[in-house]
Amino acid sequence: MEVKPEAAAAAPPAAGASPAPAAKPHRDLSPLGMFLNADPVVQGVMVLLAAASVLTWTILLARALGLLLAKRRLRASLAAIRAATSLDDAARQVRHGLGAQLLVETEEELALSQGLPSEGIKERVAIALERIEAAAAKRMAVGISILATIGSVGPFVGLFGTVWGIMRSFIGIANSNTTNLAVVAPGIAEALLATGIGLVAAIPAVVIYNGLARSVVAYRMLATDAVALIMRHLSRDLDRREAGTFPAPGKAARLRVAAE
Repeated sequence: MEVKPEAAAAAPPAAGASPAPAAKPHRDLSPLGMFLNADPVVQGVMVLLAAASVLTWTILLARALGLLLAKRRLRASLAAIRAATSLDDAARQVRHGLGAQLLVETEEELALSQGLPSEGIKERVAIALERIEAAAAKRMAVGISILATIGSVGPFVGLFGTVWGIMRSFIGIANSNTTNLAVVAPGIAEALLATGIGLVAAIPAVVIYNGLARSVVAYRMLATDAVALIMRHLSRDLDRREAGTFPAPGKAARLRVAAE
């Protein structure tokens, strides 16, 4: 009797024959899949680095916008102070921002130093304006130092995650008693992803830190120019006072309210 091929193919395997090994399920090697399949410690490192990257871009948006507006206002104050003929004239034109704070401090020192020598007045005003200038630059630099920390530490945090993941992969090889590279390759790839994320977090942080640091220096240079212009007006007004033509002192309290 002739056996049909279909019947032969459907026949059960002979007794004692071992069944064919089942195909191993494919492991997802996309970035999201590697993150989900990674060791919990490696996952924690990736989350930490991702949070650092988000913080980096948040600082960039906040500081860049603040510096842009502050420099624009300070340039306008510089133009007004440069065009003024005296401290009182400058104070009437500059009513807000750092320029107004510098003028208020100068007017207050003049009001407190009536009848005192000019050199002492100049020295005290210079000290006061220098402190205001330094405080303004410090305010503009708030948060920027965090970028330096992320840029320097980020790669090493990612490297820690990679070392930990590779160590766990080799422990898995030892436990499975196999030298097949396919067993350890996914774990190594997941570990290397931590180093990649560390570089993604660190490189922009370093670039942004350098850019914002230069912008803060430029802002402080504008503040230094404003201080120099105010000191020039102060010197002229003091010379006018000695010549008997010094104008009446400005209303420092009113100016301080406007500056705030």
